[in-house]
Formats: sequence, C-alpha cells, structure tokens
Amino acid sequence: MKFEQIGLEGLTVELSHLKDALSELGFILAGQWDYDRVTFDKKFEHKGDVFYLRVQGYCIEGDVGGRYALIKLLTPILGKHYYPHGVEYGEDEHFPAVIVESSEKLLKRAKEAIESLTV
Repeated sequence: MKFEQIGLEGLTVELSHLKDALSELGFILAGQWDYDRVTFDKKFEHKGDVFYLRVQGYCIEGDVGGRYALIKLLTPILGKHYYPHGVEYGEDEHFPAVIVESSEKLLKRAKEAIESLTV
C-alpha cells in the first residue's frame, strides 16, 4: 500500500538528520541500506500479523556509507510480513484500518520533522 497523499516523495534531506528525525518516531535503519539506498522501517503487530511501514530513499549526493549523503525520499509504503517469504505490498493485501490510520499519523509527523530539515 502506497501513501502518496502524505507528500514525503521528492523531499531531500541529509542522512544524519533523516536518521535522527525518523528514529524519534520509532523507525529503524538496521541493515536495510546500501551505498545508494536507505529503508527505514516501523514495525506494527496486530492480531498475530506483522506489518512494516517503510520510508525509503536514494542517495543523490555523497554515499550512504560515507560521512555525507543527501537522500531523496520515495513514496512511503506499508507491507504485510509473511514468514518465511518476506514482506508483500500488493493491492490485494488486507491492511487493518488501525494500522493504516497509525501509519498515516506517523507519516504526517515524519513529514513535519523532515520538512524543517530539507535542503
């Protein structure tokens, strides 16, 4: 599920500031990065199911593993985790309203924090 109405797509922000802003909201970067891309995850559990809200971006200047990286954000997505296969984002997935609403609120807070940091 894509959250296109939030307005995060296209914002640019320096990676260290992005990490700070998103970690305050419970997102983790963990190992979901390479030198060109980053993925921040927020995990939700609901009635035995696991969902991940993902804020992704790609490097337009510098490199993610270096001292400086300027990140351009993509449209946030929500996916459902299926063990052992991974996370599915398809239109056929069912996302509980409480998870969708929580995700929207969290993304709006993220947008406010990130907009104050954008380049």
